[in-house]
Amino acid sequence: MWTCKNLWKKLAPLARSSSTLCRQNARGVLLNNERRLPLVPQAHMSSGTPGSGGDNNLYYLLVGATCVGGGFYAYRTIKGDKERYQERINEIASRPNKVVPEQPITEAPGEQAAETPQAPESVVEPAPEESVGTPDADPVVKSEPSVEPSPVEVTEEPPAPIVKSEPTPVAGSLPAETAEPQTTTETESAAEPATVAPAEVPAPTPVEFPSHAPYLLIGGGTASFAAARSIRARDPGARVLIITDEPDLPYMRPPLSKELWFSDDPSVVDTLRFKQWNGKERSIYFQPPSFYVSPQDLEKVENGGVAVLTGKKVVHMDVRGNKVTLSDDTEISYDKCLIATGGIPRNLQVIERAGEEVTKRTTLFRKVEDFKALDKVSRDTKSITIIGGGFLGSELACALGRRSADSDLEVIQMFPEKGNMGKVLPEYLSNWTTAKVKSEGVAVITEALVKAVSFKDGKVEIKLKDGRVVKTDHIVAAVGLEPSVELAKSAGLEVDSDFGGFRVNAELQARSNIWVAGDAACFYDIRLGRRRVEHHDHAVVSGRLAGENMTGANKPYWHQSMFWSDLGPDVGYEAIGIVDSSLPTVGVFAKATAKDTPKAATEKSGTGIRSESETEGTASSPVASSTPEPPPVLEQKDNYGKGVIFYLRDKVVVGIILWNVFNRMPVARKIIKDGEEHADLNEVAKLFNIHDD
Repeated sequence: MWTCKNLWKKLAPLARSSSTLCRQNARGVLLNNERRLPLVPQAHMSSGTPGSGGDNNLYYLLVGATCVGGGFYAYRTIKGDKERYQERINEIASRPNKVVPEQPITEAPGEQAAETPQAPESVVEPAPEESVGTPDADPVVKSEPSVEPSPVEVTEEPPAPIVKSEPTPVAGSLPAETAEPQTTTETESAAEPATVAPAEVPAPTPVEFPSHAPYLLIGGGTASFAAARSIRARDPGARVLIITDEPDLPYMRPPLSKELWFSDDPSVVDTLRFKQWNGKERSIYFQPPSFYVSPQDLEKVENGGVAVLTGKKVVHMDVRGNKVTLSDDTEISYDKCLIATGGIPRNLQVIERAGEEVTKRTTLFRKVEDFKALDKVSRDTKSITIIGGGFLGSELACALGRRSADSDLEVIQMFPEKGNMGKVLPEYLSNWTTAKVKSEGVAVITEALVKAVSFKDGKVEIKLKDGRVVKTDHIVAAVGLEPSVELAKSAGLEVDSDFGGFRVNAELQARSNIWVAGDAACFYDIRLGRRRVEHHDHAVVSGRLAGENMTGANKPYWHQSMFWSDLGPDVGYEAIGIVDSSLPTVGVFAKATAKDTPKAATEKSGTGIRSESETEGTASSPVASSTPEPPPVLEQKDNYGKGVIFYLRDKVVVGIILWNVFNRMPVARKIIKDGEEHADLNEVAKLFNIHDD
């Protein structure tokens, strides 16, 4: 048929032009001779000899061939439609376990009663597989009422919705006897399971998650949860889907290296509930399971909600198509997307090259599973060595050191710096902190550069570059975090070469409908420049801001996040801005009292996550204490009970650490936001009331 069509398209213009020329020549002859033309035109055709009728014959031949071809095409089309219609009806009739109400099916009750027994006879052959569900099938059912169907066909003509909602069975898998589901009930069908082969007719699989999410959040950490809460606050009917490769619902990470280790409850590993320094108990999870909507119901719930898809990893992003691909090749589309993939704990290359035995005895601490594994190790082994002197390494060293007092566990901490947290604290305070960690029962090895790691005689042997050798049962590598930017390549997103992480603007945007928050975001701070921060409060702040901007707020990053660290219940600090020991610092200290501890601060605020007690307000100028104060001492060397450390860049304060000074963060935030030079930082320190008893 397509050949006839193409031939007609090529020859029709020639025929029309020949006909037109014929009429023109005839008209001219009539005018010249003033008489009627004979039946046979005498005009000279452009394609024939003078006086010949070959062109007319060609024209008639083409018209005739076209008519014959068109008729044949119509015949074949109608015949094919009838066949497809019959095949569809047969396929519908062969479906098992389908109850069709009598009233909507029966058009003529009297005829139906007489003709129903003949229904199986209409099914002569099973429907061919390629004809089931073809695009032409539905239009045929609706547009060909003139076809004379069998009695079953008459009763089954309306059920187009049934065809669309049913999974297509495997053609030819059912015998002809099963073509009578219309006259059986569900009870009768269930009583005869032998007529259906379970392997050949699979049951419909429930949808595990939606194929589309208006708000898609990649990552199940603090930043994602903060964004989800912010989105729902601004858009109460929003439908938010969080995808996480962890098996757990969103939870807070700080207790994994702090309070959980100081619990007296042996079931804390299972319950993940802990007592804060103030004695109040809480869970590490932000919300109970009842808070979330199941992924299956996210598209159905009337007022939207937040759903979490656990144990799934996004491996590919199609930015142009606005969709992501999971590790099982499932695709989910989105309107707006947040990347909050966090980071992956770094490892030392010497450990990676040491072999399987060393790898099995090494923990990279990050997740709930890591806490559970290390807790078990601390009870089953004799020696644990922590490599790293930063926040995480120091917190775990103090926690395990406190536990070692009641057991024979040996805890060793080694790091390349001269003192504990040497990259953050000024040297004098780093030395003081090192002494504090030692007092917790930890053997501290400073200026330790690991040269090689091996497994010998049932022990992990760590060789340092200066020749020292440390033998231990288990290693905890706490040497930093590598931002998780695996999606950058497929998504075409930029990764910052200096700080790592996805490079975003001040509004945390990487593209027009893609935002990044948390550890993985290298953002532009309108006050301090480009940065990347790896702390809980930054995840809260950046996640909240990203959520607001995803709903149209268009706010820049200005609310400086804080971070904190506790060396047990008695010593802790809070910090904000850029705290780098390579910067010039000025410290102002005073004698501490019983209320100047993390435990006392928790009792006052009522929460162990101290950033939760903050508000974004408090922009007014702080008022210094009216109580007479002794003159502050800079860099006091004997006792650092409590104090304030200022970090300077070009004589401007860019970072502040509050050492055992709590609930003063709004004051520090305002000082950094103002960005002014201060001639006397002693006067600035008075704003924190550190000399009050």
